[in-house]
Amino acid sequence: MRLLLALLLPFSVFFTIGRPFAGVLCLILQITLIGWVPAAIWAVYALSQYKTDQKIKEALGQRRP
Repeated sequence: MRLLLALLLPFSVFFTIGRPFAGVLCLILQITLIGWVPAAIWAVYALSQYKTDQKIKEALGQRRP
């Protein structure tokens, strides 16, 4: 669901993953039609990094007693 959101409304993904400042910057970039593609790519990349960070935290959390 977030991936679809990243393609349609890239700035909103940053707010859902807890990065509001990046969301505002992405919104400014997204306002221009030319900037929509880089904003979408940035949002998909940030979402990928967020998921990776969550998996790492989960793995480390299970490891420690």
